[in-house]
Amino acid sequence: MIIGLTGGIGSGKSTVARAFAACGAAWVDADDVAREIVAPGEPALAAIARRYGSGVLQPDGTLNRAALRERIFTEPAERAWLESVTHPRVRERLLAHLARLEADTARAPYVLLVSPLLFESGQDALVKRCLVVDIPETMQIERTLSRDGSSPVQIKAIMAAQLSRRERLSRGCDVIDNSADDAFMRAQAGALDACYRILARA
Repeated sequence: MIIGLTGGIGSGKSTVARAFAACGAAWVDADDVAREIVAPGEPALAAIARRYGSGVLQPDGTLNRAALRERIFTEPAERAWLESVTHPRVRERLLAHLARLEADTARAPYVLLVSPLLFESGQDALVKRCLVVDIPETMQIERTLSRDGSSPVQIKAIMAAQLSRRERLSRGCDVIDNSADDAFMRAQAGALDACYRILARA
């Protein structure tokens, strides 16, 4: 059984996924896959470099993600182009990773698909249930500022490109409130893990 895990920027999706992993779940992170498909030698990176030039590349040939973000998040048409190049490749690679994990049923009782764009990209069609990691929007901005040094303008642009908090919550089957301490989050993850194990056996 595949559970989709999503949340807005700064909500702590990876931290929550690690809590489920500690319970025995397997997981695939769409962000990791998105980095895989723009690695040097990948067709997606070549297409990006052709469109935007060497300014979006680091000296070692890897993608300069900050420079690319600056170009696309203020230009909806450019973001749409980038998604047309990357989303199909991410989906294809995700399916391959998920198939390998599902085939190894002895390894884990269920699999998490961790994706910030689970609903926006249509990846929710790949899962049985959707789990939303939720925090207030002001906390999203605070945590992201302290995490990676992005500007408030960039963070708000990323948030605007994602579903609103209200819509994300309305589409989730389950919710984890990650606005408090680690123990509070882990207690919720433990309770959901027990439910997911029952559903997976059924």
